Formats: sequence, C-alpha cells, structure tokens
Amino acid sequence: MPLKHIEEFRDAKLAQNLVAKINATKTRHIRLMEVCGTHTVSIFRSGIRSVLPPTISLLSGPGCPVCVTDQREIDAFIELARIDDVILTTFGDLMRVPGSTSSLQKQRADGKDIRVVYSTVDALEIARKNPAKQVVFLGIGFETTAPTIAAAIVSAARTKVTNFSVISAHKLVPPALETLMTLEDVRLDGFILPGHVSVIIGVNAYQPFFDRYQIPCVVAGFEPTDILQTISMLVEQIKTGRPRLENAYQRAVTPEGNPTARKILDEVFELADASWRGIGVIANSGLKIREAFAAHDAQRLFDIQVPEPQIPKGCICGDILTAKKIPPDCKLYATTCTPTDPVGPCMVSTEGTCAAYYKYHV
Repeated sequence: MPLKHIEEFRDAKLAQNLVAKINATKTRHIRLMEVCGTHTVSIFRSGIRSVLPPTISLLSGPGCPVCVTDQREIDAFIELARIDDVILTTFGDLMRVPGSTSSLQKQRADGKDIRVVYSTVDALEIARKNPAKQVVFLGIGFETTAPTIAAAIVSAARTKVTNFSVISAHKLVPPALETLMTLEDVRLDGFILPGHVSVIIGVNAYQPFFDRYQIPCVVAGFEPTDILQTISMLVEQIKTGRPRLENAYQRAVTPEGNPTARKILDEVFELADASWRGIGVIANSGLKIREAFAAHDAQRLFDIQVPEPQIPKGCICGDILTAKKIPPDCKLYATTCTPTDPVGPCMVSTEGTCAAYYKYHV
C-alpha cells in the first residue's frame, strides 16, 4: 500500500504521524526482523515497506510454523499416513508441503485417510467416533497452538479416549532467537517480536535473551499501526544507542503471559532438542510429550522409520527463513515454484515469506 493510501489504515492519523516520525529519524542502515509469519503477511498486505525510508530493511524470520518444520518431520508424517488403520488429522497448510518423495495431499489422493481439521477438538471427536482406528494429530507450531494440543491430550487421557495420539513437532521461539544471533552472514539490529506467542509466554520470557545480547526488541500487535509503532520504537532505541525490551501490544500481552496456558504446557510437555528447517538442531527448542502421557504420544506408539531426507533441489527456503536471502534470490521463485505448484514450504503456507512476496510483491 503506497503512502497515498495510508488513509485506509484503521487509525490513519496515528499511522501518518508514525511514518513521519520514522522517516524523520536519521540512522545508519538498519535491519529489523519480524519473527512471526502473521506479521510478515500484515506487513506485505498493508504496504508498510513502501512507507519506510531506504535505510530500514524489514526481514522475515523463522516465524512460519509449516516452514520451519524439518524435512525429516514432514517425511515422518507421510510415513504415519501409510500405516494401516490410522486416521491422520492435520491443519490444512501441511497438506501440500513436499516431502522427500511425496506429500500428505498425494497420500490422500492414493486413498490414505488424512483429514483436515480446524482444531484438536475436531481430531479428538474423530477418535471418539472411530474407536477401531488410531487417530493421530500432527502437532506443529509454536507456543501459540501448543496449549490447545496439550489440552486435547489431557482430555483424551481423562475421558479414556485411548485411540488418540499426537506427534509433537512443536518449536519454541526464544531459543530460535538465540541461534539467529550466532549464525554467520546474518546481521540484525532489532527484533519485531511475535504477538500471538507473546500472549502465551509473556514479555518476561524474552528477558534472558535480551540480557545476553542487548539487542532492541519490541513485542508487536498485528494492525498496521501496531507494526509502525513497533518500528518507531526500535528505530528510537537504535538511534539513542539504548536497547530495551519493550511491549507495544499491551492490550493483549502481559509480562507474565497466560498462566493457565503455560501450566498445561508444563503438565503435558517437557523440553527437547528440535530440528529447524534452515537452521538445524537447536537445544531445548522443542516440546516432547511427558512419560505420564505416553499413551497419547504417537512417536512412542508407532515405529516410524524415515530414510535420510531429500531437500528439494534448488529450494533456498532455509536461507530465506534465516534472512540470509529473500525470495527473488531463489532461481525457482515465481517460475518453477508458485503457490499453485510449490517446491518448498515457504511458498506453501499462507504465512510463508515466498507466498507473501508472490501475492503482494510481484
């Protein structure tokens, strides 16, 4: 959205003032990363990049749940679909993600019972209605969705739904931030921290990361004015040389987060190392199901053998997730790889950087 259309923002006057303030602030060239796929889409859809000075670059990070799911995990999901008497349940974005040799969409076309659901409640209900089948839910995503999946596991245990299980491939945001700061060829000057995740974990969850790296960090909401406010706060921190951990989404995010959600996460899950697409293994960045709920842990229940995964040739999704490159740098982008025929997950997911570039930037 060009500057002349800024009056379409919900709070146009505030947006105009923020744009003017950002453009009036003189800084060196700075690189800010949004660590949330929803922020990426909002930034593109609202045209925020077009109203920023050339000295400010916005980079998309590993904030798309489908995109950061490792190739081996995708292949494991596909192997699960091939097991007899298994009903696989999943959110829709996973269906078209290419595995090494197939996809969930192709497996369903071949007759495997794979169902798209809108919540874990739906998956649990499928298990109740199909007692002769094993119903497996594919648990991906960050701290935002993990509590609902934990609640489904608790409900299954309490109501004795013995044919419901989850394969946990969840990822945690703070450890990923730590790793991003150590990667070669990745230079960042500030973080636009995720809003939805922060509702659950709270601002205080980022304090150890901030204390260690002293890099400007601001939690952002999702309205264009929220994001502009966050950018303005980050620019001010960088200009003054006084980095802080701040919250620009106080109407939804508190210092301590959501205690109820955090409690059920701790009840069901424990920390585990996790492999991220484009990054590799990050210590204690994943969640595995505790022994107390082993009866609902698909990784314990099924013998899933996955060969060495094959990354799609030419796909640079990993580099895009770490801001080493942008989608137009990929030779496949908008030619071989499009939303209707995606090669990598960054073009599949509605929150993927490649999909956002293609829809709003081409």
